[in-house]
Amino acid sequence: MTVVWINGAFGAGKTTTARELIDLIPNSTLFDPELIGAGLTQLLPPKHLAEVGDYQDLPIWRRLVVDTAAALLAELGGVLVVPMTLLRQDYRDEIFGGLASRRIPVRHVLLAPAETILRERIADREVPPDLPDGEIRVRQWSYDHIEPYRTALAGWLTADAHLVDTSTLTPCESAERIADAVRTGAVPVCDIVQTPEPTAETVAAGVLLFDEQNRVLLVDPTYKAGWEFPGGVVERGEAPARAGIREVAEETGIQLDDVPSLLVVDWEPPAPPGYGGLRLLFDGGRLDSTEARRMLLPGPELRDWRFASEEEAATLLPPVRYERLRWALRARERGAALYLEAGVPVG
Repeated sequence: MTVVWINGAFGAGKTTTARELIDLIPNSTLFDPELIGAGLTQLLPPKHLAEVGDYQDLPIWRRLVVDTAAALLAELGGVLVVPMTLLRQDYRDEIFGGLASRRIPVRHVLLAPAETILRERIADREVPPDLPDGEIRVRQWSYDHIEPYRTALAGWLTADAHLVDTSTLTPCESAERIADAVRTGAVPVCDIVQTPEPTAETVAAGVLLFDEQNRVLLVDPTYKAGWEFPGGVVERGEAPARAGIREVAEETGIQLDDVPSLLVVDWEPPAPPGYGGLRLLFDGGRLDSTEARRMLLPGPELRDWRFASEEEAATLLPPVRYERLRWALRARERGAALYLEAGVPVG
């Protein structure tokens, strides 16, 4: 089972190319995530929808894309061809990471016609006559997203996807190029961490590392949304502190010589679709400037990393995670570990 994700600017011809592609790849099925977005407009309250400008900004849309793709492949097997524009790297990481956690590899293809050709295609694009404000909702929407596409193309997108210049190609010819590239392996499987989704409560160990200004190290994982501390789920039979040491080494390249001391034990209640569990934070100590310079550049596991003050961390971390950090810093000052429930000290 695999996914061939066809990316590109709005108006690049993804859907027409995908329809041609399923005739060229044996046992393949078309899945258009726009159907999920259309369904959500009927399911969610209008007030909730009005709070976002794009259904891709809805966490439920991104989650349903992963769930639906996995369900289709479980039912049908083979190859799922998915035509969908993804211009935000964090959304790409969340969706591709979610698929990877289900052991579903993704081959990422980018349709990239020259911008002049793209604008011509948008201008010639048919607008349904019965669609209210169709000219704005279809054509202008495509024009407005050329600049975000250009920004993504200059950054992460070109390095991540297999590029196919479709400036002079018909959809059929584009599909033939993609089919050949998939068949020969020219489109590699995306290099993204496969973190299995939990099926029960988990124990996770994070490690706080500090720089010479006493700022804490935060990382931005590719396989889930939001900033975090270095760390991860404790494996079966593994001591939590040792799990923290292992995760720090895997994510940052830093080898901790000493077992870190415990700062916080926090019970995270289940919040569907999450199962919750125990979250432990350890004190990994201070890194000198030489150690900090040896930090690995972002790779398959990390999109980015930075040192942040407590005030800066409040703007980066989700609320419960920030509360965990805040109390861990107080425990570090006092020299005594704290027990929390949902980020609140107990006892």
